[in-house]
Parts: sequence; C-alpha cells; structure tokens
Amino acid sequence: MAAPMKRRPLQGVWTVIRFNWHLHAIALLSIAALSVAAGCLTGYASAAAAALAAGAALSLLSSLFATWLAYDAGGLYHMEWLAAFIGEPRRAANIHAGFDETTPLLVAAFPRTEWRIFDFYQPAKHTEISIRRARQAHPPAPGTVAIQPENIPLADAALDTAVLFLAAHEIRDHRERVGFFRELKRVLAPGGRVIVTEHVRNPANIAAYSIGAWHFHTRSDWLAAFHGAGLRVVREFRNNPFITTFVLASDENTH
Repeated sequence: MAAPMKRRPLQGVWTVIRFNWHLHAIALLSIAALSVAAGCLTGYASAAAAALAAGAALSLLSSLFATWLAYDAGGLYHMEWLAAFIGEPRRAANIHAGFDETTPLLVAAFPRTEWRIFDFYQPAKHTEISIRRARQAHPPAPGTVAIQPENIPLADAALDTAVLFLAAHEIRDHRERVGFFRELKRVLAPGGRVIVTEHVRNPANIAAYSIGAWHFHTRSDWLAAFHGAGLRVVREFRNNPFITTFVLASDENTH
C-alpha cells in the first residue's frame, strides 16, 4: 500500500478558519467590544462584560483546539485506517458535497482501486457561504461527476465501497437522506461497505462548538436514515472524541 500523502501541520484548523472567517471575525470583534466595555464600565457591569469577553474567548479557543484534535492531531486523513474495514476494493466511489480534500489521499492509500468521484453539491440547497468559498478555492477534480443525492449514475451492484467523509451531513432533509442511502444500497455489491465519517451532535461536539454543533446530525438521526434505507451498522467507532465512523452494509449482506 502506498504511503499516505502528507497534510500540512494545522491544515484542518486553517481550512476551518479560511472558509468560516466571517464567524471568527464576529467572535473576535465581540471579544474586543466586550473587553472595551469592561474597561469603560464600573462595578457589576464591568465584571459582567469581562466575564462575557472571557467566555467568548474560551469558546473560540476551545473550538479551534477541538478542530485541531479532530482533523490534525490523530491521523484522521491518513485514510489507511479504512483498510481494516474495506480491504483493497476493486471499485469504489468517493462522494463529497462540493469540497474534495480526500480523493488524492484515497488514491494514494488504495492505488489499485478504481475510484469514481461524485459531487452532490446543489447551489439551491447548499447555501452556506463556507461551501461556496471552498469550491472557489478548490474546484472539483477532473473526472468528478455531479449527481443528485437520490440518483447515482451507476448500475446495480457497481461498487464494492462508497466513502462519505464529512459530507453526508450536508443533506439536511431526512427523507432525502434516506433516499440517498437507499441509492447507495442499490449500487453496493454483495459484501460491500459504505463508510460514513461524520461529526455527531453529542456532548463532546456541543462542548467544543456550542451552537455550531446543531449543524451536525444526532446519532439517532443517522441510525434512522440508515435503517430507513435498508442499511445496517456493522461497526461504529470513534476516530477521535469528535469524529464517528459508521461502517454500513445491506441488511442481507452483514455477515
């Protein structure tokens, strides 16, 4: 197996800041304004402003530290950890939501696999400015096929593996998410696997990202979508405190 492509130190943290800089700018301006207010006010008002400034600063730093732990510190992007669950598949797809960091890493980690790249980004539905910035900075790789989530242009049983790396949460509607996973089941060959790696809205992510964690789906949301599509979780594990991977198979192919 080829050596994994190397990511730059703090690449995950920088990516989050780069594409969400407006949120970090608002946080910094709020901290600055509260700090100035604390210096101008007196008594309880000054103490309250100082406490709010300290809380906002702590929240910002904790989210960046969590991002570093999630993306940069533990080898999440090495991809070779996937081999324990998918082996060396002959036919595989990497499916993303408009920002593809992982295809070169997957190709390097699994060089004998025939990779297909699909992009389900839809401007009318995926309106977050961070995705638009990411696509402007990193256009889809050559050969990427744009798809609708419920219509993957492959024959039945065409794939041994489908990888969804920090992408499937962008399908916000539950019924559409079920339809997407049902379509994945259709194109999955007997014995094949679907790998879903995601943040899950759990205590660790809520503590790290506060209100931002509500962009993540709960574990029960994911399980309901998998079950509704006829897929079963054959393995679930934490890559780190903030990232969870579900390994899925068709109900009839779980042995």
